[in-house]
Amino acid sequence: MRPAHALLIWAGFALAVVVPLTFAATSEYLAWRDPVYIAAGFSGVIALCVALVQPLLAAGWLPGLRRLRGRRVHRFIGVVLVAAVVVHVAGLWITSPPDIEDALLLRSPTPFSVWGVVSMWALFAAALLAVLRRRLSPRVWRIGHTSLVSIVVLGGAIHAMLIEGTMEPISKAVLCGLAIVATAAATASPWLRAR
Repeated sequence: MRPAHALLIWAGFALAVVVPLTFAATSEYLAWRDPVYIAAGFSGVIALCVALVQPLLAAGWLPGLRRLRGRRVHRFIGVVLVAAVVVHVAGLWITSPPDIEDALLLRSPTPFSVWGVVSMWALFAAALLAVLRRRLSPRVWRIGHTSLVSIVVLGGAIHAMLIEGTMEPISKAVLCGLAIVATAAATASPWLRAR
């Protein structure tokens, strides 16, 4: 790949991640929030950004990261994603335990809660599959992991889009759309190559 193309890919990727993070960091919604709530919210924003990174790493589409190294980074970033979601949920539980209990029991009246919880459990299941990968056949691993991460990304994107909060709507929509497209493309890519 030519250096100019690699630079364009990295610049586009950085723009897709930095712009929503910057808008969230400067949001007027943060003015009256306590630090725990802000940390919980930002963990959610970071998780959404990581949802774009993961399929690009898994497919080896980020220039300068050889496939093997990209997969190692993919595993590490997967741990970061799980940690971000745990901090997100734990922080919101500290600020409002009844709301999180309702969400976890799927009895919350807000639809975004249901999508968030479904995405969270799919993420934990995908992480568990990653831990057990060597005990599974490659086919079971691939189908299970890609199915679960597809639910994570789609559910997380819907969860984010339904929330009116610190993220600016247009940059959030672009980030969610890119994460969905990247996940779909990375999932379909091995099948298309095999065909």
